[in-house]
Amino acid sequence: MEVWSNLGSIMASVIFIWTMAREYLPPEFYDLFSKWTHRLIGLVSPYISVIIEENDGMKVSKVYEAVQTYLSVRSSSAAKRLKVKKPQNNKNFTFSMDRNEQIADEYEGINVWWVFHSRESKQTVLFSWDSNTEEKRYYELTFNKKHKKKIFDEYLPHVMEESKTLEIRSRYRKIHTNKSDSKDYEFRNRVWTPVVFDHPSTFETLALEPEVKQEIVEDLKRFSRGEKYYRQVGRAWKRGYLLYGPPGTGKSSLIAAMANFLEYDIYDLELTQVKNNTELRKLLISTTNKSIIVIEDIDCSLDLSDRKKKKKKQQEKEKPSDSEKPDENENEDSKVTLSGVLNFTDGLWSCCGSERLFVFTTNHIDRLDPALLRSGRMDKHILLSFCTFGAFKILSRNYLAIEDHALFPAIQDVMEAAQMTPADVAEHLLKMADHPTTALENLIEALREAKEKAASAALKGLSEENASVTEGQV
Repeated sequence: MEVWSNLGSIMASVIFIWTMAREYLPPEFYDLFSKWTHRLIGLVSPYISVIIEENDGMKVSKVYEAVQTYLSVRSSSAAKRLKVKKPQNNKNFTFSMDRNEQIADEYEGINVWWVFHSRESKQTVLFSWDSNTEEKRYYELTFNKKHKKKIFDEYLPHVMEESKTLEIRSRYRKIHTNKSDSKDYEFRNRVWTPVVFDHPSTFETLALEPEVKQEIVEDLKRFSRGEKYYRQVGRAWKRGYLLYGPPGTGKSSLIAAMANFLEYDIYDLELTQVKNNTELRKLLISTTNKSIIVIEDIDCSLDLSDRKKKKKKQQEKEKPSDSEKPDENENEDSKVTLSGVLNFTDGLWSCCGSERLFVFTTNHIDRLDPALLRSGRMDKHILLSFCTFGAFKILSRNYLAIEDHALFPAIQDVMEAAQMTPADVAEHLLKMADHPTTALENLIEALREAKEKAASAALKGLSEENASVTEGQV
């Protein structure tokens, strides 16, 4: 009896020392203490541990994310110290284990223990993601040696399957940005930072001609069902879309509608935040399947203009000295090159993943290099131009809740010549949404003014062109 009493006292002392060390020792000292303690315990202990690290090469480990999802439900009731978050537009709180916190789990009578570890160290990689330190996070699974086969063959697959079920049950789409937020503890070491995506745009509300919408929808359906076909023809399961046209014609709304239709996540890539082609490649392979990778206003992000035109203009100018020559395809803030973007969309690394859409937008398609526009990179080009009468009818249904009106013929007469964007039309309707007739009358007046301005601009442009031709003949 005295032996058991002494053993109990020893165990209590060990637990007390371990707790104090975990609470008050700096991370570096605690890691050293934990390392040697585990070695001593391992000599006599019947238990073994499995480490599941956050990073798997250049990507986040799927096993780590599965364990994180699996334990998020159990941590709310089993853990003593929790981190709680409430993502934007999500009704429920999400729970996760605090660092060095332990949770016990049971599988078919077998007891296992999970511990979440996190430690910081000086970052030694060649480039950093807006952080001076690198944080290593991992889960430690401990169990009795005699259950090793059952844990590996049954329990870990059970964790993976259970996490998939939980993910589907609490699924909400996300939009990711590569602008790193080092203050966000969970994502500070990741190249993408997500937020909940809850954009209301759908193909039903999109101000496009019905024929154009139907064509896009059918194309997306063929793509989403095309896994076997793409493998059969020897192509990576991806597709490129180029959306071009004046500002305010619905390019961003179309991307949102595509994401909602396919139920894909969005990765909004800000090229000016990417230092070089290596980082661009790392961003690509860190995206998930079933996603849309978006680069908006690509002509403004980098110098991706036509190399032939650029070369011709450069030859017309006086040849600069070697010290004055600018680096082609580079800007002051980023060393991402045209070659890097081409490989990003259609190189060997672009097949590291599947069922992904690449969507680029531009207001000036003529400024882009033809190499970027060819099939295999931008497979489908979609012109989003000024508001048509068909698009207006959709807007009137969305904003005024009317399908027809006596003023519609007058609007149809001036709509095409006015060259007004869907965004401007929607704004006029929104101002007087409670008074449809007044809203339509105001819109007609605005369309007539826009028509006169468009005609004047066209006449002025024609006069300048004629003057230029006459001057050239003289």
